[in-house]
Amino acid sequence: STICHTHTMAYQPLQLETCIGFSGKVPAGLQVHPNKEQIVYPLGSALIIEKIAGKKSQQFLAGDNNNISCVAISRSGRYVAAGTSTHQGYQADIVVWDWKTLAEKFRFKLHKVKVQALVFSPNEKFLFSLGGQDDASVVVWDLEKGAALCGSPVAPAAAGQGIALAACNSKDTTFVTAGDNTIRIWDVDVPNRKLKPVDISLGALRRVVNCIQVSEDDEFAYLGTTSGDIVQVSIRTRLFKAIGPEKTKIEQGVTSLALVRNGELLIGGGAGTVARLRPGTWKIEAQKKVEGGVTSVALRGDGHEFFAGTTFATIYKFSLPELVAEVRSVGHYERVNQIAFPRGTSELFATCSVNDIRVWQTAANKEALRITVPNKECHCIAFQPDGKFIVSGWDDGVVRAFTPQTGKLLFEIPNAQSKGVTAITLTNDGTRLITGGGEGLVRVWKLGRDTQTLVTGMKEHKGLITDVRVRKNDAELVSASADGTCIVWDLTRFVRNQILFANTVFKQVRYRPDEAQVLTVGSDRKAGYWEVFDGSLIREVEVSSAGSVNALDISTDGVSFVTGGDDRLIKVFTYKEAICTHVGVGHSGNVTSLKVCPGQKFIVSVGADGGIFRWSFPGK
Repeated sequence: STICHTHTMAYQPLQLETCIGFSGKVPAGLQVHPNKEQIVYPLGSALIIEKIAGKKSQQFLAGDNNNISCVAISRSGRYVAAGTSTHQGYQADIVVWDWKTLAEKFRFKLHKVKVQALVFSPNEKFLFSLGGQDDASVVVWDLEKGAALCGSPVAPAAAGQGIALAACNSKDTTFVTAGDNTIRIWDVDVPNRKLKPVDISLGALRRVVNCIQVSEDDEFAYLGTTSGDIVQVSIRTRLFKAIGPEKTKIEQGVTSLALVRNGELLIGGGAGTVARLRPGTWKIEAQKKVEGGVTSVALRGDGHEFFAGTTFATIYKFSLPELVAEVRSVGHYERVNQIAFPRGTSELFATCSVNDIRVWQTAANKEALRITVPNKECHCIAFQPDGKFIVSGWDDGVVRAFTPQTGKLLFEIPNAQSKGVTAITLTNDGTRLITGGGEGLVRVWKLGRDTQTLVTGMKEHKGLITDVRVRKNDAELVSASADGTCIVWDLTRFVRNQILFANTVFKQVRYRPDEAQVLTVGSDRKAGYWEVFDGSLIREVEVSSAGSVNALDISTDGVSFVTGGDDRLIKVFTYKEAICTHVGVGHSGNVTSLKVCPGQKFIVSVGADGGIFRWSFPGK
């Protein structure tokens, strides 16, 4: 067997068409650009710019491989900035882009591990940044020189970490920071390159601040706390003024704030509350409940409407003053395990994640259906050949089948596998179901009109079954396992025809369209070409330079194959020469599954970041 090194070849970028997803846990991650026509939000390590009205069109700003932890847009909209979080011991980046050209303008490195918050000064002279708990410093960046001006520890030694940051609306040199038992108003002494903080005492009150808003006239700062109330401090006199509401606290804390022109505050709560509150009387004028904690409230223009982003990766559009809500977009908010297309059509596809199964309309990028089984994780899904139902394998060892139109449970097979169902497929005539489990058993089930009976169990694998595939004529089945073997089974006699050995954890296996060969990928970063007839390894190709390869699919014409894995890249290879022709950059978590759509127009990939990415298939 020959080993070919392919990643030295020149390749082209894979065109990203659209993506579904939103990192809803980033505080104030969703923002409206001052031109009122676009919203900006993070998805993993990318920043997405999306048109508000009309057909959904997206542009992507990729910083680097690290997840975005905060977002800022300057007042005129000239600059967009994002802070990242990286691994312990490394410095986190702040990237500033020019809005007109979408080109990277500055890249600042100073904060350790994480950038907690970012804000531009009103006249775009400075960028203020706050480091996370491992860094605990505040830094002022000069945007004219593109360098750090000065910095200081964010909180006094007796207090906890700094969490939130806000700039004034007219003065470039004043800003506010707050956090765990600390509120400070800062002045920047530009000639001497010094920062001068004034601590604001709340007397006997102890509060942890999540978010800050400064009033239009720079008179007051409003600070939302984890206790579910709002602290009002005077910026001019540097004194504590008031706290409210007294009786009706916001459940699970105030997680986001916005100020409307008429002086009212819009509040997002940790339990999904969206409320309008008048400072002074501290009375809640109106409130609404949404799914997940509200981490972003972003006004469009003067605030006749605003957008709210939640931890459940959902973006809502609200209209004022009645708080009428409509869902703008939804996404997975945890790892997606697998994606499946129905046979012969690319109009819809299904994904399964840690929380649920969802069916999506491809063209509209919309969720058509959501199926949830409380506290259970779905590992694998497949469509029945004529599309009548979706079969799914779950971590409690049960196979469940649902209708793709309504999500109604059609049947379930309890105890299908003893350590969870980890792989699932159906024969091409739709009469038999094949499942693989965590204990290494491959089972064949006969599907009657109202019955599901076990035909046989084939036990040779010693480890978890990662993938099962059936030949077009339903005579043969190949199963891949974490024990370093793939077995080709006879589906009429239920015995082993061939076994393939490799020093790897096999993740995926695919028949080439002519079915003379199978292609495998796994933890050894290589793709293996195997002869089905005698189980010999024809050749091995290194397809990734770092991390396991988890996902594989072969195009319908058999000319190319696509891989994805822990290097977070989607790579397209020619099958014959095994040359990498295209690479797609966009995922910020490990790629867990990908599919070339039946019409071979695009590739859909999913990953640990919860994002669903749709790429144009090269040459289409």
